[in-house]
Amino acid sequence: EVQLVESGGGLVQPGGSLRLSCAASGFTFDEYSIGWFRQAPGKKREGLSCISDSDRIAYYTDSVRGRFTISRDSTKNTLYLVMNNLKLEDTAVYYCAADPWRFNMDLSGICESTKDTNWGQGTQVTVSS
Repeated sequence: EVQLVESGGGLVQPGGSLRLSCAASGFTFDEYSIGWFRQAPGKKREGLSCISDSDRIAYYTDSVRGRFTISRDSTKNTLYLVMNNLKLEDTAVYYCAADPWRFNMDLSGICESTKDTNWGQGTQVTVSS
């Protein structure tokens, strides 16, 4: 059973930083691409960043590129997202995801969910003064 558990969310002031973690289990970590998505109230879930299984190629959506950094630690089966210079519009539930088909990143140039994407339960990030 694929299991993804996010942590590290919370309340942060604009301009601040936060690191999210995702603990993975139930699958071979290095055989999946992993990534972060978010969903704000009334909005569709959007892909923020993903990193491939073997070649460690990373993609970022325009709104977070240069501010967020994705990484994976195979020794701990953990995915991270370091978020800097947070803005009010970053407020959302952040989801960890794992995908065996590289989130179509090579095809589209962005991170997209597929029929085989696995999801965590999400962690709330609130940016407010």
